[in-house]
Amino acid sequence: MQRFLSAVTIQFALGIATIVFSGAAVSQGESGSEQLRQFVRNSKTAEGDFVQQQLRAPKVSESQNKDFKVVRQTQGHFVFQRPGRFVWDTQKPYEQKLIANGNQLILWDKDLNQATFRPSGQALASTPAAILFGESSLDQHFDLIEGEERSGMKWVGLAPKSDPNAKKQNDLPYTKISIGMANGLPKALELIDGLGSVVLVTLDKIQINVNLPVNRFNFTPPAGAEVLRLN
Repeated sequence: MQRFLSAVTIQFALGIATIVFSGAAVSQGESGSEQLRQFVRNSKTAEGDFVQQQLRAPKVSESQNKDFKVVRQTQGHFVFQRPGRFVWDTQKPYEQKLIANGNQLILWDKDLNQATFRPSGQALASTPAAILFGESSLDQHFDLIEGEERSGMKWVGLAPKSDPNAKKQNDLPYTKISIGMANGLPKALELIDGLGSVVLVTLDKIQINVNLPVNRFNFTPPAGAEVLRLN
């Protein structure tokens, strides 16, 4: 079985890619929702660093006064280009890349020497990535809910809108999606699933509308690597 990152990162990195890129200067006095709208509307490309943590609440046998415990942490670098292209490059504690090139999602695991290819369309459609990768506006896919201010950020909740033409409604694996905005940039993403598990990502050193080489999202497995192609 591929490591934790192969399943969770595909969902999570697609979620992160939804919110990672805008260029306009925004006043911190503006609401979190307006900051997020401007960020998504004006972004073209971006890159920066991330730290991703999986958290859990105290167990019944533990003190309920304890904070959420970090059970897994990864960190690395991301690159994005609208529409539909990104690299989610995990560098520690092991090396993996999740790459979207506009047509495919590619998971590369260096230690396993394995590359997994799958079509991106359906996977992207079922995640928060529609915010960024779609051509339409953010408000067509999500209701934005103003949240609290904490840790120096204005938090915005994202509630997926119903699509009467969809065969399934709300395929997202998360019951709560929140984005922390500060000075016009997304600084954190918080995802909570139906079991109460929390994924928290903090973003740093974000550079907006950077020039990227045309081959930045290409990936060719090295000679001898195992290649899996999924429908």
